[in-house]
Amino acid sequence: MIQIQGYEWLSVVMFAGFFLMLFTGYPVSFSFAATAIVFGLIGLSLGAFNLDLLRLLPNRWFGTMSDFTLLAIPFFIYLGAILEKSGLAEELLETVGILLGPLRGGVALAVVAVGTLLAATTGVVAATIIAMGMISLPVMLRLGYNKRLATGVITASGTLAQMIPPSLVLVVLSDQIGVSVGDLFAGALIPGLMLAGLYAIYCLVIAYLKPELAPPLPLAQRDIRGAALLAKVLRALVPPFLLIMAVLGSIFFGIATPTEAGGVGAVGAVLLAAMNRRLTWKMLVDAGANTARTTALVIMILFCSTFFSLVFDALGGTKFFTEILVALPGGFWGFMIVANIVVFLLGVPLEFVEICFIVMPLFVPAAAALGIDMVWFGIVMAINLQTAFLSPPVGFSLFYLQSVAPEGVETADIHLGALPFVAIQLAVLVIVMVFPQTVTWMVRLAAG
Repeated sequence: MIQIQGYEWLSVVMFAGFFLMLFTGYPVSFSFAATAIVFGLIGLSLGAFNLDLLRLLPNRWFGTMSDFTLLAIPFFIYLGAILEKSGLAEELLETVGILLGPLRGGVALAVVAVGTLLAATTGVVAATIIAMGMISLPVMLRLGYNKRLATGVITASGTLAQMIPPSLVLVVLSDQIGVSVGDLFAGALIPGLMLAGLYAIYCLVIAYLKPELAPPLPLAQRDIRGAALLAKVLRALVPPFLLIMAVLGSIFFGIATPTEAGGVGAVGAVLLAAMNRRLTWKMLVDAGANTARTTALVIMILFCSTFFSLVFDALGGTKFFTEILVALPGGFWGFMIVANIVVFLLGVPLEFVEICFIVMPLFVPAAAALGIDMVWFGIVMAINLQTAFLSPPVGFSLFYLQSVAPEGVETADIHLGALPFVAIQLAVLVIVMVFPQTVTWMVRLAAG
């Protein structure tokens, strides 16, 4: 049995105090900093904290800002913002909807397909869900789609941005668990496509068993065909698809780093907007402002969490919690079960960035001590975070859609509609945990 020695008890109280501040509604970054200051002073007064350790902070912060990998974050955010604000995402959804419209549940399939494509460009859940909610939900309701099916497929497909490369979750995780972003991108590809494929199968099955819940697109709304349809596909579908393939392919095959590929992708998105005569100064400014806000949020949390980690480690917290996690009953599986439960519960009230900075510094040493493959571990955590993001009653994805849902769509419709897709995600989580080859095969292939 593990005994608390010295001032390790202070680190336990510090961790509890941090969560107490979070649940009072205090911003995460300031909760990190305030807790570190208070318990650093307490530790200093008790002789448990050496003030000279604070001299390490500037070096750590400078190291963070020098991390070339983190530079990928603003590039991918900007890429997605340009596609959204230029209307290219809307035209993409319209085109895929026309192609799949004749099928029962065709519009739902189009939402899954476009959600997957947008996930591979934006990497930001809020942008994807809000865009598809504003564009596709009114259309699906006019066609007579069941409200729960329509809202469920939109939130689930939009949440794929948590998983499908180039996901911001994977970029942040790579920094926290110390593995290559390219390896995480490669490892996430098969699980991400499994999720999208199972979403599509679910929609087809529902449309087959209960046709009234997912009717086909009326002929009057898909009257474009022949050369006109081909031209629309070549203009709206092919260029974004080629851009995605170029960005991800260059990463997977080692042609470019994720940061370099993100920079090229951002420029490519601007060129696509210009080619479609939709490039405006206001659009560039708005996309830049969105990118700056999101990037500043991530960096602020990273700086403050570094301060928190320094004080927490000095009080013996990291060593103490690592010993607890390694000594859990069941060894490997005991640790994985506890880690998944903790991340899922934290994913209900907190954003993915916050969770990564809170628990990954505790989990990573224990996972390394147990000999766990860190790429596989990162993908399992990413799937778990995505599941929590979608789970009622307070999943963030549900509130993103609720903010743009038309009149007549109740909160209960959105929450109940998400439940089947949460079940699908839990099934994929189990599959990936039992069959790690779903992650490692693609990593080995990308490595050559």
